Amino acid sequence: MEHPVTAPSLLDKRWLTEAIRLREEHAGPLEDQEANRRARQQGGSLALRIETRALLLAERDGLTAALRRWKQGARLALVAMVLMAVLSGGGLALAALGDGQRPVNVFWALGSLLGLNLVMFLGWLIGLFLSGEHGALLGRLWLWLSERFARDARAAHLAPALLVLLQRQRLGRWLLGLLVHSLWVAAMLSAVGVLLTLLATRRYGFVWETTLLAAEPFIAMTQALGALPALLGFAVPDPAMIRASGDTAPALAMTRQAWASWLLGVVVVYGVLPRLLLAGVCLWRWQQGRQRLALDTNLPGYMPLRDRLMPNSERLGVQDDAPDTLPQFKAQPSLIENAGALLVGVELDDQRPWPPSLPANVADAGVLDSRESRHRLLEQLGRFPPARLAIALDPERSPDRGSLALLAELARNAGSTRIWLLPAVADQLRDERRLNDWREALDRLGLPHADTLPLAWLEHGHD
Repeated sequence: MEHPVTAPSLLDKRWLTEAIRLREEHAGPLEDQEANRRARQQGGSLALRIETRALLLAERDGLTAALRRWKQGARLALVAMVLMAVLSGGGLALAALGDGQRPVNVFWALGSLLGLNLVMFLGWLIGLFLSGEHGALLGRLWLWLSERFARDARAAHLAPALLVLLQRQRLGRWLLGLLVHSLWVAAMLSAVGVLLTLLATRRYGFVWETTLLAAEPFIAMTQALGALPALLGFAVPDPAMIRASGDTAPALAMTRQAWASWLLGVVVVYGVLPRLLLAGVCLWRWQQGRQRLALDTNLPGYMPLRDRLMPNSERLGVQDDAPDTLPQFKAQPSLIENAGALLVGVELDDQRPWPPSLPANVADAGVLDSRESRHRLLEQLGRFPPARLAIALDPERSPDRGSLALLAELARNAGSTRIWLLPAVADQLRDERRLNDWREALDRLGLPHADTLPLAWLEHGHD
């Protein structure tokens, strides 16, 4: 089932533009005549024109579709990592409580549940202040899985482009932070869920053990750790319960319940809530920074585009005071500047008399027989698009991809277009098979065609 194609977001536009830049740096400049022309026609700043050009090239070369598939792969990779986090959190809870046959050492259990989380949390804080690259291992794993799930060779430059774009805007730390903290939230919530299940279905006894220390440090530590959870309604064992737990496995149900509530509260307050809060902060910073993404038009990859996308007459503006006298020159008038209708031939040989007799209000644009003539006409059509355009073709030529692309581009720059399939020249038979190939190709393009010159339509707009 085909999903509707949505317009690319601001991030997608910057992302695709960066991917096109990296692709051209590695593989050389792309064929971009049409993209440059359409970007100039749209106008705007240099950054906007570079982006328009990149989006046109990305759509033409399949990079836009590759991005959609890459994002689908990224979602699958994220789901896989969340599942791994959930299983890991559940495994921590099972390892911490055991099977209930032996008393649970509360501080060993707490270390099992929060030890790795605390170490990774401190590492993230240090990396945030020093380099902002902590969490790159998880981020690279995510990117690697995204590429594997996408399975598209055209997406080779998407992951590097995303990294370069985010590093330039210093957004990588917040995206990676959001990923890391979200995974830890999933792991800790899974651990809490398994803890609740085990504590509700099994009877556990809780103890603390020591050879060197007295009871007072354990009592103080227990009550200090339980202070914040107590504000949320979790129970905290009193000193008598704590002392009793240090001697033998407690048998009182109230003591077991107090320790169970304390353990749950400590995991929620020190394991879930900090990660949840930091995930929210990273999400907020990511959303704020994403709105400020901008192209760096001073990059070497963009510098050659300046002259092609910003002609001197547009870029320079008024630089100096006007001279006393201006040089005089005679401008050659445009063929179609004020024409409501236009006739043009494409690659016609010298055996055909041209142009045919035309009414006064139908302009003749000549014959397009070279790259320069095509570019010149397309530039003029971009500035002064005619209401009606008739294109004369010799059906003896093959309907190759280049010819069909030219017809489509000419038609985009006119209000309405018709194709005139010229008759065979004298003393030649018409090749009906090739003529049918042209008709089928034009039908696929959606261009109306006829075997006679549509003079009435060109002159009056109707037949």
